[in-house]
Amino acid sequence: MSDSTTRLSTLALNCSLKAGRAKSSTDRLLREVMAEFARHDVDGDIVRVADFDVKPGVRSNEGKGDAWPGLRERILACDILILGTPIWMGHPSSIAQRVCERMDAFLDETDDRDRMPSYGKVLGVAVVGNEDGAHHVSAEIFQALNDVGFSVPANAVTYWVGKAMGDENYADLKATPRVVAKATAALVRNAVHLARLLKRSNYPGNV
Repeated sequence: MSDSTTRLSTLALNCSLKAGRAKSSTDRLLREVMAEFARHDVDGDIVRVADFDVKPGVRSNEGKGDAWPGLRERILACDILILGTPIWMGHPSSIAQRVCERMDAFLDETDDRDRMPSYGKVLGVAVVGNEDGAHHVSAEIFQALNDVGFSVPANAVTYWVGKAMGDENYADLKATPRVVAKATAALVRNAVHLARLLKRSNYPGNV
C-alpha cells in the first residue's frame, strides 16, 4: 500500500463543540479515518479546534491571542486535510464554519503564479449526527474549501447519521457499521491517490 517515493501527511480538524477530552462522536470517526490512513503509511494528527481560541474573521492573523496562525501553519504543512464536524441544526458546526471562514484569506495569499497556499492539498470530510443532513453538510464544506484552493477526490466523505429525532450517538456504537467502514476506506484510498499525484505535479497556476 505504501509509496516510499512520495511520503504524505494528514491533519484532521475535529470541529466538535466539545473541548478537551469530552466524549465526541466526531473524534471516534476521525480516529477510524486516521487508522485507515496508517494502513497506507500516511501519518497524521487530530486537533480538536475547540481547545484553541480561534478568533472570528477572514484574515490569517486576527491579532493578540488568536490561535489560528498556529493551526494555519499545520494545515499548510500537511498534504491531506480532513475536516470533521457534527451536524447542528442541519449545518456544519459553528466551529467548522469558522475554520472555513478563516481560510478565506487564502484568496489573497497567492504566489507569483496566482496559486493559493492550499493548491496541491487534498480535502476530505467526516460528518456525524442524529438527524439527516450529512450530504448537505459535506456539500457546504466541499464548496467553501474548494473555493479557497483545496482539491476534492472521488467519494471524499465518510459519515454516520442516527435515526431522526433519536438519541443514539456514533461514539456509543458497539461496532463500526460496515457501510461507514467502506466509506472511510474509499475516502482515504482516493485522498491518498490524489495527494500523491499532486505532490509529484502540482497545478501550474498562471504561467
